[in-house]
Amino acid sequence: MSRYPHSPAHILLVDDEPEQLRLLMEMLRGHGYRLTVAFDGIQGHARALSVLPDLILLDVRMPGMDGFAVARLLKANPATEQIPILFLSSSIDLEDRLKGLRSGAADYIVKPFQAAEILERVRIHLELTSHWATRPRDAMEADLDAQFVGSAPAWPNGAAVERRADHALRAVDGHAANDNDISAAREGRRRTAAGLATPGDQIVVRAASRIVLGQLDNPPGTAELASMVSVSERRLMRAFDNCLDQSLFEFVRSARMHKAARLLSQTTLTILDVAAEVGYSSAANFSTAFKEFWGKTPSVFRKNARAAEETR
Repeated sequence: MSRYPHSPAHILLVDDEPEQLRLLMEMLRGHGYRLTVAFDGIQGHARALSVLPDLILLDVRMPGMDGFAVARLLKANPATEQIPILFLSSSIDLEDRLKGLRSGAADYIVKPFQAAEILERVRIHLELTSHWATRPRDAMEADLDAQFVGSAPAWPNGAAVERRADHALRAVDGHAANDNDISAAREGRRRTAAGLATPGDQIVVRAASRIVLGQLDNPPGTAELASMVSVSERRLMRAFDNCLDQSLFEFVRSARMHKAARLLSQTTLTILDVAAEVGYSSAANFSTAFKEFWGKTPSVFRKNARAAEETR
């Protein structure tokens, strides 16, 4: 069941309600699990990094750092991204449940919970984790390459990540980048290599960029985005500058323009519909921004893309 076949699974419990923790501890210890406990989101995040548990049961509403922020940061960290997170919450609101799943949770369990349900969901997710852990390494690398091409910024560490970075230099959501993007990203990697970007910066950028890329039609503002990854606005902007050599605004603009280019070349959506998909309410404003970025209007870009396809 555990990723470590000769020892019981290790579960991290994060909840600011002592009575809830007591119930969970009694239930899970009775079934042989090893447990670590945290009493708020900040402590939970730190202990997840320290003990690298097999599974995390995570409360949503906590002071300091809520469960959503904890999940986003853990899923943006290569050391913890594969750990299944099961949210526990008294909220039955659909938007909260969707928010939890979008934050990277594998499951969402509503309080008051039933012991049998908790135990069964824990068992299922541990078995799923064990299955992925035993897959061949090259298969997992292929999955990771597919996951990050066009959906996350370059992660400046390791050979496999460099492959993803090279893809990301040429593709945000599936379309070739321009020379300015390539040189900027390469310069960003040089700056990272020089030590300006910390591992914490990299995790913040990875978590924030996933949020932005998931809602390019209406990305959160700087203050909201900073709150969603539990950092200050200043820290968020500095992290983008240090890791990507781009401001947050430049990152959003580049991502929008690359997605627009893909939609224009690969779909039959109208220019107005493409504009709406990347957050422009006016086709005129979109056309102006697109031409500034790509050097040609959306209609000319689409015409050239179709002509190139016909000659293949």
